[in-house]
Amino acid sequence: MSAEITVNTKPQQHAFEWFPSDEHIQNANLTRFIEKHQLRDPDELYERSLQDPTWFYEAILSEFDFRWNTPYEQVIDNSKGIAWTSWFNQARTNIVENTIEKHIADGNGHKEAFVIEEESGRTTSITYLDLNQKVNELAAGLVQLGIQKGDRVAVYLPLIAEVPISFYACAKIGAIVIPIFSGYGEEAVAVRLQDPEAKAIITADGFYRRGKVIDLLSVAEEAVSKSPSVEHVLVVNHVHSTPPVRSGRYKNVEDVIQPGRSTETVLVEANDPLLLIYTSGTTGKPKGTLHSHTSYALKSAIDMYFCFDVKKEDRLFWVTDFGWMMGPWILLGSGIHGITLVLYEGSPDYPEANRLLSLIEKHQVSIFGLAPTVIRSLMTKDLQTFKKNDLSSLRILGSTGEAWNPEAWQWYLEHIGENRCPIINYSGGTEISGGILGCYPTKPLKPCGFHGPIPGIKAAILNEEGSDTEGEIGELALQQPFLGMTHSFWEDDERYLRSYWSKWDEVWAHGDLVKRDEDGIWYILGRADDRLNIAGKRLGPSEIEIALSSHEKVIESAAIGVPHKIKGEAAVVFAVLQGDVSEAELGEHLSRKLGKALKPDRIIRISALPKTQSGKIARRLLKSRYLGKPLGDISTLQNPETLEEVTPILN
Repeated sequence: MSAEITVNTKPQQHAFEWFPSDEHIQNANLTRFIEKHQLRDPDELYERSLQDPTWFYEAILSEFDFRWNTPYEQVIDNSKGIAWTSWFNQARTNIVENTIEKHIADGNGHKEAFVIEEESGRTTSITYLDLNQKVNELAAGLVQLGIQKGDRVAVYLPLIAEVPISFYACAKIGAIVIPIFSGYGEEAVAVRLQDPEAKAIITADGFYRRGKVIDLLSVAEEAVSKSPSVEHVLVVNHVHSTPPVRSGRYKNVEDVIQPGRSTETVLVEANDPLLLIYTSGTTGKPKGTLHSHTSYALKSAIDMYFCFDVKKEDRLFWVTDFGWMMGPWILLGSGIHGITLVLYEGSPDYPEANRLLSLIEKHQVSIFGLAPTVIRSLMTKDLQTFKKNDLSSLRILGSTGEAWNPEAWQWYLEHIGENRCPIINYSGGTEISGGILGCYPTKPLKPCGFHGPIPGIKAAILNEEGSDTEGEIGELALQQPFLGMTHSFWEDDERYLRSYWSKWDEVWAHGDLVKRDEDGIWYILGRADDRLNIAGKRLGPSEIEIALSSHEKVIESAAIGVPHKIKGEAAVVFAVLQGDVSEAELGEHLSRKLGKALKPDRIIRISALPKTQSGKIARRLLKSRYLGKPLGDISTLQNPETLEEVTPILN
């Protein structure tokens, strides 16, 4: 997410492209929070959140009216070491109390909690009162099956009404939810059932994509057959297919729910686990990150409050899936704030390219988020298609999941945000429960950039020795514990410590390459292990990719480093192109942008870049394929067939 670079690899200064109005500034949550606590500006808020985290988190709890059944004795306890920090010790609650029951008690039960639209156009509305009843009826049924506190329950569903119902029903009885992406194949699903020894899985008979039925149940059945711990398979009849007779552990959800029944909300300790979210990495076994009844929810709510300026009357729509970290993020953050969440189960460009914009208009969405890949796809369509819809309800745009290129960022700002809505760029991770870097609607924006670390997150840019880079490219690091950090990996403390806490003493090494420009704007340049070192010049892959994507024939690209006899390492770029363009022309384009010293050795045309299910480019798999090395597990890729287009070179 950097700007274009010159031969010395320093980002070229982009001008600010969006400026907040007085109304943006005066009405922002950030401004009101600063005034309420008699602070000077956002910088003072940020510094105080780090210097006095107890004050900060208590102020947040008060702002969100977060309720405890038993009060905490200590906000932060790192007596066992910084990696094992715990929060709100001795407090007891249940996230259902603070996302459903609280809003009903406050007289907001008739407010819409969810609006769910299917690809067919059928729309379902669920109020907080409706949701509470449905959650109670399913929770009672789960208890009847013998599912109890601490049991692991996988949710392998498209974004339909049963997602929030299932999630909160599990939370209500103290079970641990495992979100699984609805597009995963049997191996990826099986790993997420086997590793935590899931006791149950909630799935569906299928779902619709581009008018066709996708068979979900057969995939689940294959995964379950390899997972002996699974005692119950609960099936939602979403597309009303008639599955063949199966063993006794397969049950229709309709037969499990207990109409008119309710069950007691199980009180849990603040650090008791709620979510077990597996990362979709492309090397090694997926990591199961553990999050509690307070960590994920409060972190997502904090980021929604400061970055996305969420208010009670907002209607939030984010293009995602429950199995990706943004699924639980939108669910819990919107639940804490008591807003309306719009969910869409379908293809983003079906039956017309403007489907997402039609959803915005129809449901009066005020906050809209997606991954940059979606915009790059829309940019290939006829622009007139996107002039049909009234987008006046929008006030905030969001983005996360991968790097922007300036052209796509500008298109989003102009054609979706109509140059009035800020783009809140947001980056963090599953292990973070949300963001490390973000933007604010009260500050001017540069293409692809971030204003900086979010309150509560002490981020720094460090070199290999762990010192400040003083303006050069470095690795993103977190220098003190923060609410939302994973409590560990599932039954693998050693891997957790090795992954984040082993590079520098008591510092979380996040693994992203970052840089600040002269105006203090942060840019993410790629993963640290994807960094290139060409003739002694270090640069992130995104620097090459952004420079190449400024060519009109380039849709997107991925740069990798390969061994070179003279330079030590050279760049090879895989590019998705439109129309006829030669490698020589693209090479000359990059020479002008980067300088001849950094010109890639090869630019290779490819139909699509291999990506994880969360939209991240799988550069390491491209590199392994190109160098003829073993690929390892590719079950988490959304399009593994693209690797077949890569011809390996001889070692």
